[in-house]
Order: sequence, then structure tokens, then C-alpha cells
Amino acid sequence: MKINAITIKNYKSISEIDELPLTDLNVLIGANGAGKSNFISFFKMLNMIIEKRFQEYVKVGGGADSILHFGSKHSSEIYAKIDFHNNAYSFHLKPTDQDTLFFAEEATPYIGANVIGRVNDETKLFETKGSKVRGSSYKGVSDHVIDALQSWQVYHFHDTSSTAGVKKTCEVSDNKKLRPDASNLAAFLYLLKEKYPDSFFMIEETIKLIAPYFDRFVLGPDALNTEKIRLEWREVGSDHYFNATHLSDGTLRMICLATLLLQPNAPDTVIIDEPELGLHPYAITVLASLMKSFAVDKQLIVSTQSVTLINHFESKDIIVTDKSKGASHLRRLEIDELKDWIEEYSLGEIWEKNIIGGTP
Repeated sequence: MKINAITIKNYKSISEIDELPLTDLNVLIGANGAGKSNFISFFKMLNMIIEKRFQEYVKVGGGADSILHFGSKHSSEIYAKIDFHNNAYSFHLKPTDQDTLFFAEEATPYIGANVIGRVNDETKLFETKGSKVRGSSYKGVSDHVIDALQSWQVYHFHDTSSTAGVKKTCEVSDNKKLRPDASNLAAFLYLLKEKYPDSFFMIEETIKLIAPYFDRFVLGPDALNTEKIRLEWREVGSDHYFNATHLSDGTLRMICLATLLLQPNAPDTVIIDEPELGLHPYAITVLASLMKSFAVDKQLIVSTQSVTLINHFESKDIIVTDKSKGASHLRRLEIDELKDWIEEYSLGEIWEKNIIGGTP
């Protein structure tokens, strides 16, 4: 279910991306406002589409004019096509007089056009499942598209404020998968501790690398309410229990990242927006190692502004984001571009020198 290539036209600052190839490791770089976050937000839209919450996404996003490139007066529709494995999913979104968007056409163009819906507010994928046509055991193209869209998850661990979900208690049973904001981190880690001890051990050992004061997690249902659980841990040399509010923002984010990248049965494709936020340079080094290990079997799409993080990757992993005349342009870095520089300078230094673009 990894993505092979993606085409996006007239989505936010993205005027046109034509069959951008995606490999197992994709690191987006670019200046503030270049369009990295808009590219990431496209996958958030896909998440909302497969949850049948597309109209909610449009309303929360400010309406059709805020999502169409330069508004409806400039762009008549949004078009996208995602090629993955032996399948594909595409759609045309058009605006209405009420500043909303609808599916003018939705297709699974694996063989031919294979249109599955026209003039619909939400996806028709679930109405074209193979099992509905040929029986409960049959899987058609729409089934594979549904599985893919449900597995392409966007994660964002920026919120570590006092009201962040990751610092609150959560339901013990909320452990099917790590939530995009890690608000069920305690329940998910508890599941790993009980069912996947090797993965849980690796997460603890990784946290010790960047936080030497960390001894171990102390996880279990609340004694007074066994349906609830919160993140607790013990410090080296102390018998006291601490919770998530006693962790620095960087350490808490690193716990979220380590859990995401070291979990068993991870999603096929993981998308992370600026994972380096608030991390110490050494923690960024550890993060880079986790990212490369994860991408051995899975697919990772990451946006970053960290020179330190970029220094750990190769040119083939980099997608450069630039903006010209209000439009974002994304291109995969070519190795030949750096042949006169790479032996003398690190990739981050080359970026800082504005040799490859991606700078203001």
C-alpha cells in the first residue's frame, strides 16, 4: 500500500504536481510558506475523505475558496491522483455557490476510467466494495483503495501544552492504533507492554538515550477507575512516580515519535509534520536513525526545516519545495545536482548555501 506517485492540481498553494515519485523515505525541505505544510495537509484531507468527513474538512478549512488554488475565480476544480502498488485513486472536486466542494467525479482507474461516483458530497468507495458485488469474501479495487487510504496516516505531535490530550487520562481500551496527536499514548504503550514486550523495551531504551534520567514507564489502569489510564514513569534513583506533565516538551514529543516509529504493525505509509520541533541535536540524531530504520520496510513522508536532521540523509531522500508567483513547486533532488559539492559539504550545508533551492 505504499504510494508510488502523486498528482495534485489546484490544492491550496499547489498549482500542479505531476506524478511526483515517492520512495520509502521522503524528506521535504523548504522555506516557511513554501508549501510543505500544504502538501502534508493534502493527506489530512485524504484521512477525512475515507472517514466520510470531507464536508467537515471543507468547512473547518475555511470553505472552497480557501482550499482551491487562488480561490474559485482562478481554479475551477481540484484534481488528484494517487498511484500505489497496482492500484490508483483519483477525484475531481468542484466548488458550489455555497462555498463548499463536491466530488464531480471519483474513480479507481486501475483498468480504464472505472468511475465510481459523480456529484456526491462524500466518497462512494464504500458503496462500490467488491464484497457488495460478488460476496463477502471478494475484494475489489475499491477495497484495496479503502485499505490504503485508511493506512496513510498523518501524525502531528506539536501540542504539548497543559491541555494537550497526550497529558490527560484516556480510555484503556483506546489502543487499536496510535492516534494522530498521541492522545491515547498511555493506552497504546500499555498494549505494547502487555502484548509486544520487545517493541516496548526498544521504546524505553530509545528514550533513555535522549533522557538519561528516565528509568522506565509505569503503566496500568487507574486504581480507582480501571477503565482509565495515564502516562506515568519513574526517574533513575527515585521511588516516586511522575506523569507526562513532568516531562519536557522535547522528551514528550520524542516518546511519541519513538512509539510511532518502533511500534509493531505500523501503518504502511506514515506522514509527519516537522518531527524535530523542540528536540535537542542529539535527539534529532536518534530520530534520524529511527526514520531510516522505519523506512526499510515502510514508507515515510516527513517535512522539516532542520539542517541537523537533513545532514543524516542522502540526496535521493530529499524533496525540495520552492514557491514562485504564489505557487508551490515540489521536485525530488537529483544526485547529479550535487556531484561537485557532496564530497566537501554535508547535505545541510549545501541546503544552507542555497545550491539546491528550498530557501527564502
